[in-house]
Amino acid sequence: MTDLQRIFVVTAPAGAAEVAALRARLGRDLTVVTAPTAEAREVVEGLVGGSQHEPVPDVLLAPVRFPDVDRGHRLDDLVRRHAVADRWRDVVVVADPATVTLLLRVLAPDQLPAAGPVTEVGLPRGSRPVPLARALVGGVLLALASGLLASVVQVWVLPLLAVVAGLALLVAPGRRHLGETLLIAVAVAVLVGVLAIAGSSRFPGAW
Repeated sequence: MTDLQRIFVVTAPAGAAEVAALRARLGRDLTVVTAPTAEAREVVEGLVGGSQHEPVPDVLLAPVRFPDVDRGHRLDDLVRRHAVADRWRDVVVVADPATVTLLLRVLAPDQLPAAGPVTEVGLPRGSRPVPLARALVGGVLLALASGLLASVVQVWVLPLLAVVAGLALLVAPGRRHLGETLLIAVAVAVLVGVLAIAGSSRFPGAW
């Protein structure tokens, strides 16, 4: 299923209320690309001031009186490069009104700019990859936990709970990869359990 990476394009100067509202919407991982101007810096400080996120100034976002013919495409390339560097990170672009208008015409030609200083654009991206190593380790641990707790609860209870949690995460926005990881872990746990039972039946004296 296709997901969308969020790109927030901010017109500088933006009011403190708009900056605060945007800051509340941002994820923990983000990249801020900004024009090297005083107005843009004021917006950026309101967004990332006191956090570990370092803004990335770029002269291409600086205002120009006579833009080149391909300026819009170069702005689009700039934003997409930062987006592709980490597809699971929000990207914030801060620039003057003319630059923002030109960027949005190329970045999202079918989308109207927002009424306020902040416009959100969604770039398509695939599903987050499933961490197979973590799923394998989790499956082994789940099998061990089920075996150790067999005297307290039925051996199938923990895997069943993991399946229910995995199915719930499959439909949760941005959590599909966690659901897939849980379901793979359950499959590994079942396989480990079957191998353990087969081994104990074949070599009963070893258990």
